[in-house]
Amino acid sequence: MIDTDSIAGTGRDVRSLVKETVVGAGPGDAWAAWVSSEGIASWWNPPETRIDLRIGGPFELLFAMDEPEGRRGSEGCQYLAYVPGEMVAFTWNAPPHLALRETNTWVVVTFTELNTASTAVRLVHTGFLEGPAWDDYMGYFDRAWEYVLDLLCEHWSTT
Repeated sequence: MIDTDSIAGTGRDVRSLVKETVVGAGPGDAWAAWVSSEGIASWWNPPETRIDLRIGGPFELLFAMDEPEGRRGSEGCQYLAYVPGEMVAFTWNAPPHLALRETNTWVVVTFTELNTASTAVRLVHTGFLEGPAWDDYMGYFDRAWEYVLDLLCEHWSTT
């Protein structure tokens, strides 16, 4: 069961970040890069993952292994929905240094074929409310998702 109590943002007043890129892979390969430990490791490369592609399954990327449990990465995040080869959605949390660490938002990544060797990837991170702590949360990911999508693009430019 997905714990929707940790997701604060609902309704028309939520704010969203939208990031888009094009990768040099078909949509099936681009999608697969987001839905398994092996896929994530091939381009994002966190030290550890806990990934189980099913509704409510964990989507946890652990980056700071020297930190205590709960402060290592996206602990507690879960898959919300997916359409094979087309879309994946998951809850997401703020990094430990931000005030809203325990409040989840959600991310939807879609994959649209441009031709057999390129895919448009659109990432929408939504559920941000108003206020200074929310501005910090949103501002952090405005920069972070640019970096993440750059890593994704670089993966297919060197493979």
